[in-house]
Amino acid sequence: MAVPSSFGTEMLSPPASPLFLREDEVRRGVELLYFGYTRLTRSVDELLVDHGFGRAHHRALYFIARQPDLPVSALLRILAITKQSLGRVLNELAAKGMVETRTGEADRRQKLLRLTEAGSALEVQLFEALRAGMSSAYATAGQEAVTGFWRVLEGLVPEEERGMVMQLQGRGR
Repeated sequence: MAVPSSFGTEMLSPPASPLFLREDEVRRGVELLYFGYTRLTRSVDELLVDHGFGRAHHRALYFIARQPDLPVSALLRILAITKQSLGRVLNELAAKGMVETRTGEADRRQKLLRLTEAGSALEVQLFEALRAGMSSAYATAGQEAVTGFWRVLEGLVPEEERGMVMQLQGRGR
């Protein structure tokens, strides 16, 4: 059933039912999350393949761009992947001139990550592809819906990890 929106286009979903915890309603949310994410990342995946990279490389580029001089240990916590997987991703990014490391000043054992000029250019290109899709969806949904969407996503983050997420957004400092 299509429902008109305030922007003149038709939305695919009716408003959530007051019984939004029922299986059908939860399944609708899971399906929309799956299909939305798949479509959102399609253009990014094509750019990544052109460079010989995958989604793990994209996530690393994204978070290193957000926090230059990010310690490897912090990136490991953010991505929640094994040291071996992260090592492979970082080695591939470094080999293609996308990431550089330097030794920490306070702790010489620490490896700090930073994007190179080429890495920054690729990350901007990848983000622009995501931004186009997200901005369009945000504009269609409206401010209240975006806030609701953020709250749902925040609810999916385990409570013990929410502080880390807020810190990435500049709200937990």
